[in-house]
Amino acid sequence: MQVSVETTGTLGRRMTVQIPAERIDQEVESRLKSLSRSARVAGFRPGKVPMKVVQQRYGRQVHLEVAGDVMSSTLQEALSQQNLRPAGEPKLEPRTVEQGKALEYVAVFDVFPEFEPVSLSGITLEKPVASIAEQDIVAMLDKLRQQRASWEQVARAAQKGDQVTVDFTGTIEGAEFSGGSGSGMKLEIGSNRLIDGFEEKLIGLKAGEEATLDLRFPDDYHSADVAGKPVQFKVKVTSVDAQVLPEIDDDFAKSLGVDSASALRDEVAKNMGRELEQMVTAVVKERAFNELLDRNKIEIPETLLNEEIDRLANESHEQLGGSNQSVKLPRHLFEDRARRRVSLGLIIGEIIKRNGIQVDPERVRRTVESLAASYENPDEVVKWYYENREAMTSAQSLVLEEQVVEWILSQAQVEEKTYTFDELTEVRKTLNA
Repeated sequence: MQVSVETTGTLGRRMTVQIPAERIDQEVESRLKSLSRSARVAGFRPGKVPMKVVQQRYGRQVHLEVAGDVMSSTLQEALSQQNLRPAGEPKLEPRTVEQGKALEYVAVFDVFPEFEPVSLSGITLEKPVASIAEQDIVAMLDKLRQQRASWEQVARAAQKGDQVTVDFTGTIEGAEFSGGSGSGMKLEIGSNRLIDGFEEKLIGLKAGEEATLDLRFPDDYHSADVAGKPVQFKVKVTSVDAQVLPEIDDDFAKSLGVDSASALRDEVAKNMGRELEQMVTAVVKERAFNELLDRNKIEIPETLLNEEIDRLANESHEQLGGSNQSVKLPRHLFEDRARRRVSLGLIIGEIIKRNGIQVDPERVRRTVESLAASYENPDEVVKWYYENREAMTSAQSLVLEEQVVEWILSQAQVEEKTYTFDELTEVRKTLNA
């Protein structure tokens, strides 16, 4: 077998492989002999078909099958011979697939970049410090109350937080426009569902009262026909409803699957504590990985980048409705995110390899138990993880990332900064934006 490699870019490779004709011919002959024992050809008894006839009838087909099999079987051999590690599946391009001639094919692929991760010694990383205060628990309980809120019709004027039912007609330069009218629309004042000014101008109106709203569509409004144009809405309020929040008592707790109000408070505090721990871990990890990316500018294989873009695009498509969603988002929208993921994966992989970091089974167990804790039957979820290879691989990857973060922190100077629960929530949102 003869192998030659051409460099087509920093990471691109084009490998030409030539297999002697004798190797192909021997395998073809072997298969044809086997086939002759079972081939059925008119005019001959089964097993008595002359090899010449078998060759004429099946030779070309068998030769193509052998060529395909040999290309697949010799690819890894050729890669090992040249000490090449392809990033992604190589694309095979047959060149010569003729009977009696050497088989020649080309494998096109990218290789993984070779680099030594830059040392992070001396960098400063901020680590959040936070605890759950009583006011945080109260705020979370209020959110639960709002999720179970009901609406009660009132005779007073509308105010912020009320739900109003309106009929409206919109006009631009005196003419109605598509989508500018409606009736019986329910709107919570302060939800910012409509253009600026619409909701605010309903404050002070009672059921049965009308008003004319002179507003303007934003310049970046999703409908180009009306974007940036002044608009006038004639509105009639048909109902004003005030929000009624349930009391936090035992009945409310039982509606959420908890035995009592005190048990609900304890459950909320426990869940918030778990969420806080996850937020601290996530923020530290994100900051540490940002440092890795800033200090390790590497070229990534186009193959891996395209695979990641496709994966993210498919995930987004499924979240938007899958086969029921006719429009797919453009691939370029996912490129930056995909590039970050691939780069980070390569850098982390190199750190793991060079520092001999091995996944800690005990930490994997704790991670799985933590992931399962929020479910109704945690033990069943833990069992499912350990019986599902893909789920376990995901859990092990999380643990390896945490161990890499610890490796980074061991090199860095760590400074602690105190945050409230809400402040840390905002920090995490900013990092994930």
